[in-house]
Parts: sequence; C-alpha cells; structure tokens
Amino acid sequence: MEKKEWKRGFIGLVSMSALLLAACGNGEESNETGSTSDDGESTTLTIDVDPRYSDYVNEIIPAFEEEHNVKIEISERDMFDGMDALPLDGPAEIGSDILIAPYDRVGTLSQQGHLAEVTLPDDGRYDEMDQRQVTLDGKVYGAPFVIESLVMYYNKDLIEQAPETFEDLEALSEDDTYAFENEEGKNTAFLANWTTAYQYIGLLSGYGGYVFGENGTDPSDIGLNSPESVEGITYITDWYQNVWPQGMLDATSSENFMNELFTSGKTAAVINGPWGASGYEEAGINYGVSTIPTLPNGEEYEPFAGGVAWVISKYSKNPELAQEWLDYVTNAENSETLYELTSEIPANQEARTTVSETGSELSKAVIEQFDSAVPMPNIPEMTEVWTGAETMIFDAASGNKSPQQAADDAVQFIEENIEQKYQN
Repeated sequence: MEKKEWKRGFIGLVSMSALLLAACGNGEESNETGSTSDDGESTTLTIDVDPRYSDYVNEIIPAFEEEHNVKIEISERDMFDGMDALPLDGPAEIGSDILIAPYDRVGTLSQQGHLAEVTLPDDGRYDEMDQRQVTLDGKVYGAPFVIESLVMYYNKDLIEQAPETFEDLEALSEDDTYAFENEEGKNTAFLANWTTAYQYIGLLSGYGGYVFGENGTDPSDIGLNSPESVEGITYITDWYQNVWPQGMLDATSSENFMNELFTSGKTAAVINGPWGASGYEEAGINYGVSTIPTLPNGEEYEPFAGGVAWVISKYSKNPELAQEWLDYVTNAENSETLYELTSEIPANQEARTTVSETGSELSKAVIEQFDSAVPMPNIPEMTEVWTGAETMIFDAASGNKSPQQAADDAVQFIEENIEQKYQN
C-alpha cells in the first residue's frame, strides 16, 4: 500500500557513501554458490532494513554469516525509500541485494522488472493466501515476512467487553455519555477513519463489494461502484452525516482526531491497525483488542491482508545467496525471534500458530481478524485505486454527491488513469 497508509514515522537513513560501500561489498565475483569468491574469501550481501527490524536482523545475522561464509552489510533506512531508490540504484549497481516491500508493491516492482523471481520452501510455512500476496502472473517475487490487519480497540474502563456487532456500536452511539460537546446531536462513542481507502474497503468487502475482479487480478473489472459497494458506502455515509462530528470528515486530520478522543476517554471503541497500540499505551489507556464487529448484514468485516515481504533485487550479483537469506530469515525459529523482538506477527504459519497461543491480546486479535481478511491486489494498477478512491467517501458523506455518484466518479477516474498509464 502507499506509504501514507502505513502511518509509519521511521527514521534511520544512512549516508550515500555508506550505501555505496555496502552495495559494492568487497568487489569480488561470487562462485556458483554465491557465497565465496574464487580465492575463498567471503562475499558480501547487502540488505536494506527498515529501522523497526534492525534489532531482529542483527540478532540472526551471525549464524547466517558463519554458515555461508558471507559478510552481511546493512543499509538501515525506511523501506519506502529503499523501494523508491531501486529503479535507479539497481541499474547503477549501487543498490542492495535484498529489500523489504509491502505486498501490494511487490507486484508493481516485479512488473517493472526490478525484482528477481524467488522460490518458496515447500515446508508448510505459507498457506495459499500467503503465496497469493507475493505472486504475479503465476510467478513468485517475494517471501512473506509479516502480516497485519485492522482490529478493534476498546476502552475497558468505559465498556466491559468489546462490541460484537455494529448494532452494538449503533446503540453505544446513542449514549449521551459520549455526546460531542461542540456539535449538538453528534456522538463519539465509536469512531473509524473511513476517509482512507485502506480503512473502509474492508467494510465494502463485507457487503460483497470488491476492488478488482478475478481475485484482485483483473483491473478491467472494478467493483467499487457495484450495488454491494454502494450499500456499504451508504452505511458509512450515515455515520458521517448523522452521528460523527465534522472533524471526522477531514482526511488530513481525522485519524489524529479519532486517536485524541480515544486517548482522552471520550470514545469507547475505534478501528485501527497494530500501529495504533503504542500511542494508546503511552496515553495510559486500559484498552482491549478484538476483531471488528459483525456488519449489519451479518457478514464479517473483511479488511485487507496487509504486511510485508522480503524481495531480491533483479540487479543482485548474488541471487542464489539472497535466496538462502529469504529462506533463513522466514523460517519458524527466526520468525519466533521476530515476534519476541518486535511484537510483529510473522507470516510463517508455524510461528504464527505459536503467537496465537501465547502472544498478546493484540496479536491474537490480528491473527483472528486476518482469517477474514482479503489479499490486497498486488497488480500495479492498485496504485490508481489509492488515488482514485481518496475522496470517494468525502464526496458522499459531505452530501456533495450521492453514494452511487461518488462511487461512479471514483471508478471512472481510476479507469481513465489505468487506461492512460497501463494500456497501450
């Protein structure tokens, strides 16, 4: 997904000179195994690592270096910066061998010719949906690493248990305890940032809507204006027009608005991703976490199955060794270490099962919600959806357009951009 959807604020860019040295390594050619040069000295493998995974990668590096007689050089920088640099750094032979990429960007980078094909171990570490996340046109371009999903947070000091249905949330929003003092008739008992496509598409999917046809692979079939999607948009519009204060409709500040009300005890429940937990903890909120309540139609909320994968640069001089790293970094033992050091949920099925049994309340909720999630389309055309659907809910909720017209206009915009950029 696009960088703004991840709500990350990570820092840690290395200098260009350090990146050049890391990418060049010791300047020796690898042999058939990709692990040593002809004179027996170790080769160098360069890896882009987002700062949030630095401790984990540094923890497991020594064993890999010893086994493969290789030197691992780390370039610590935001993963989006690494991906953006790849198209130029790769051909110039100053890029890293291995990077991390969100699932939807795997398809874009691979179609542009910047990623090498990889193989996934046949040891049960991935299920069908995991593999779909990194597959484009029948070819695999990454090793699933981390999973995540939207969940529901609730304030245990305000409500005894998590709401189980949206009818429960509707009833809670009639409680004057949560009346918004600055706008008469408005209520903040439950809030969700539905101005953002990543957040609301799960609701549309629960109503039977979809982004692209053929399991997210057919950009000629856009379902955001289908009758089912429009029903979902209409439901969302009702919350904005009849329940929530105006601040929730400002796409630039709605998430901050939501989090401020939740951390100040004026909101009982919110929908957010795992990244929201740290702010709630810092605010001292006694929060619980659960799956998102059942929709009014009786179906489950179906958020995107988010996460990131390890990928290999097409320009790597050591693709075989890079493949060894992908197999190593995602095995069960190392995946459990990942959770211990970062609290992020591994894609590895064996490790994920362990986390579901012994992990935190947040981790268990994410894993359970992930079961109802749908794979995010990883075809390049998905980029146009993030842009085209950006104002769809605002247009409907503000009353500027009907839900159907807002959806039709968004789809037309997406279709025109796809035709212009992807079809010759």
